[in-house]
Amino acid sequence: MNRSVATKRSSWPVWARRGLMENIATAIIAIGFLMLFQPFALSLYTYSFVTMLAGTVMFIIVSKFPE
Repeated sequence: MNRSVATKRSSWPVWARRGLMENIATAIIAIGFLMLFQPFALSLYTYSFVTMLAGTVMFIIVSKFPE
């Protein structure tokens, strides 16, 4: 018996899929965390919270994207 499962092709480009974009958002959060806990440059510390916030917002938005 031959069963074929119909898969719906997404019109989203490959670079905008959830897997890759979630990894990028996680990397941005990690960069912000490292910027927060480094003892060398005050300018990195200053922008660390904004960087982590941007990564978190990006992760929340990207989690709604198709796989």
